[in-house]
Amino acid sequence: MKATDILKDEHSLILVMLQVVDAACAKMESGEHVDHGDIEDMIDFIRNFADRCHHAKEENLLFPAMEKAGISRDRGPIGVMLAEHTAGRNFVKGMDRALQQLKKGDDAATEMFIADGQGYASLLDGHIMKENNVLFPMADELLSPEEQKGLVEGFERVERDEIGAGVHEKYHELLHRLRDRYAPDAK
Repeated sequence: MKATDILKDEHSLILVMLQVVDAACAKMESGEHVDHGDIEDMIDFIRNFADRCHHAKEENLLFPAMEKAGISRDRGPIGVMLAEHTAGRNFVKGMDRALQQLKKGDDAATEMFIADGQGYASLLDGHIMKENNVLFPMADELLSPEEQKGLVEGFERVERDEIGAGVHEKYHELLHRLRDRYAPDAK
């Protein structure tokens, strides 16, 4: 299995979470209550699975390998992906700020959460499409089987040493619980 295949598999899980976030936002827009614990879990998944694990693999391993192979960081697709990672983090910060206000009883924060949640989902949906269809095929063409193997080993180190044993599985379970509650048709 290539490193990019692992990242694509993770993308499929992140895409399900984007559907969950969109569904939660739709409920909030229609005036329905969304459990604050569920919102915390959505933010936790995004921060830890999507960003701390998945984006870390890209930013610390795949992108440097692609740079070494000749892809420019500043004016190329890597720079665009990094900028979108930063924009995504800003949306998540906004989602978390809105959640803290919601917990204090500030219902006006609902609109803030919806704006940041939908913004994040829209950004990441397009981001994933670009990575899957442009950046990853580019990486597959440039990187040798040995480099791909080294990336896979690096990804395993990220999961074991930085994220922790069993944490990946924890986020799979959390995702399935939220999917069943908010977006049961998501795949």
